[in-house]
Amino acid sequence: MKIASARLIVCSPDRNFVTLKIVTDEGIYGLGDATLNGRELAVAAYLEEHVIPCLIGRDPFAIEDIWQYLYRGAYWRRGPVTMSAIAAVDVALWDMKGKALNTPVYNLLGGKSREGVLVYAHANGSDVAEAVESVQQHMEEGYLAVRAQAGVPGVKSSYGVPKSGKPYEPAERGLPSESLWSSERYLNFAPKLFERLRVEVGEDVHLLHDVHHRLTPIEAARLGKSLEPYHLFWMEDPTPAENQEAFRIIRDHTVTPIATGEVFSSFWDSHDLVRNQWIDYLRMTIVHGGGITALKKAADFAAVYQVRTGCHGATDLSPITMAAALHFGLAIHNFGIQEHMPHTVLTDEVFPHAYSFEAGYMHPGDRPGLGVDIDELLAAKYPYQRAYLPIARKLDGTLTDW
Repeated sequence: MKIASARLIVCSPDRNFVTLKIVTDEGIYGLGDATLNGRELAVAAYLEEHVIPCLIGRDPFAIEDIWQYLYRGAYWRRGPVTMSAIAAVDVALWDMKGKALNTPVYNLLGGKSREGVLVYAHANGSDVAEAVESVQQHMEEGYLAVRAQAGVPGVKSSYGVPKSGKPYEPAERGLPSESLWSSERYLNFAPKLFERLRVEVGEDVHLLHDVHHRLTPIEAARLGKSLEPYHLFWMEDPTPAENQEAFRIIRDHTVTPIATGEVFSSFWDSHDLVRNQWIDYLRMTIVHGGGITALKKAADFAAVYQVRTGCHGATDLSPITMAAALHFGLAIHNFGIQEHMPHTVLTDEVFPHAYSFEAGYMHPGDRPGLGVDIDELLAAKYPYQRAYLPIARKLDGTLTDW
């Protein structure tokens, strides 16, 4: 069996997705996600011009060798564009191998380590009262873990809070929007949100919170310490991680668990964080981190230091990546939790899938491969539309981390 062809499907059923379809000479095909929010066509061009021609005629079962070929063979390594392209190939090959062997991908990764994958939902509100109501609603839907975000008083547009009552989707059509931010007001507000939540929803539900890279290390340390009475499952992305040692400052001042890594494109982005145990959860996603092959190696290294996974799972990743993450999470021993931000009805129609949610857990299903397909005729009705993530400035106009 050899790779006979590969092509891209770029579509926008409510948001943009880039899908790679690899087909063998026996007619078996695999799907990989190549979506990079706000830079989708950069990955598409990388695949079309530089990667796909190198795949034709290769053995699709040689997943490790193909991964090394695309990573080492390009000489220019890492970066989100390169690693998203490699991930698309890698995931498509795992999907294809599962179909060829008539078994789910999780069996190729060692089999089930658990019966279901614990997931967390997104709850949000324009103020504390709305956020509390949103958390309670998700608990009624069966979620055992909920990420809580609320509008910060005096800050016009707070991260994680949707506009006009619509589901939260940060990417917007047209050029990037700008929002204002105040770390001082946020630091005074966030502990009050979780104090109220614990009073209203009790002690048993897992509560999570995303800082979204917006604080300095010592500010993040202050926040983590102030949140300790409310025993969060984790505090996510408290500060940018380009300087991994910055997390030592946070760790030295708080026992609130720390999660980071959704913007990582290589295991090396987390090497010091993991080996020094400055974080508790690695959030690198399969599509931006180089695929299942790369993430399995990162997870195995993290396991040595009792660091668990918590893969990014927002709607800027297609259902193909969600399925891959669920197979991965079901199989690896040091899985922690999986983000679950449900796609729109239209996206699910374009990408029919076998995975499901029940009583706080998800399961990838038992279909061969990943259990996800793409309706190409329906996808063709929704062409790509340029969209960007927002940009944030402090109240004095200084550009800061969104």
